[in-house]
Amino acid sequence: MDITAIYPGTFDPVTRGHIDVATRAAKMFDVVVLAVAESPGKQPYFDLQQRSNMAREVMSHCSNIQITSFSGLMVDCAKEVGASVIVRGLRAVSDFDYEVQLANLNRKLNPGVETVFVAAASEYTFVSSSMVREIASLGGDVSEFVDPLVEAALLK
Repeated sequence: MDITAIYPGTFDPVTRGHIDVATRAAKMFDVVVLAVAESPGKQPYFDLQQRSNMAREVMSHCSNIQITSFSGLMVDCAKEVGASVIVRGLRAVSDFDYEVQLANLNRKLNPGVETVFVAAASEYTFVSSSMVREIASLGGDVSEFVDPLVEAALLK
């Protein structure tokens, strides 16, 4: 049985933590669709096309990871790409409450999709896209947290 998983997020920008979770998910599932959310309410730093292109570039080392973008409900995107699993990364216990609520909501919206949590590698538990953006905006070194391609985009 081929299992397709969807790994949704804003990915603004995609971090080494995102890459780690996606790469590990790609070892568990036949196909992982990294789905870049439009998320206009979050006022993303990079537009949807830029975020999708960066994700495509940094994930090119995994042949079973596909990149797509979406607006609207993630469960609709999951249905569209044929995903039966949602992958969510957990950095800390503080993420857990929110993620369980989201998993239960998604299950209510689409009972055919299960959520799987992937714990972030310890070296990425403190890394978030918003922190990376803030460090970069203040002239700090983000090379430890993002791919060189993403770092170059942040420096522009």
